[in-house]
Amino acid sequence: MSKRTLRQSRRFSPTLRQEVVKLIETGKISVAAASREYHVSTSTIYVWIYRYSSYNQKGAILVVDKKSRTQTTEDLQKRIAELERAVGHKQMQLDYYEKFIEFANEEVGFDIKKKYGPAVTGGSSPTKKK
Repeated sequence: MSKRTLRQSRRFSPTLRQEVVKLIETGKISVAAASREYHVSTSTIYVWIYRYSSYNQKGAILVVDKKSRTQTTEDLQKRIAELERAVGHKQMQLDYYEKFIEFANEEVGFDIKKKYGPAVTGGSSPTKKK
């Protein structure tokens, strides 16, 4: 027979709820962290956000500016270009190292990769049927 514990019913004041929502909105704490800290489910935290969020007030209008979306797109395109340059640089390094190993192989007379590379595993062995 398992032990059952009675969970105590708790009520949080509206001011505490608003404070938690404000912390989440400012980014000082995440929903998961608030859930752990106050021992409340994440769905309860989301209900609090829906009720007490300053962004979710009745009659509030969210204005999406085309300029801001354009700026975001440009920033993302710059980031993509930066990452592509980094990948190209790494590819050039890889090509250089491979060429260097190729010249070193010719110089020493044996395959350096095979001699000093990681050991190759034989794979898994077949399982026996019962």
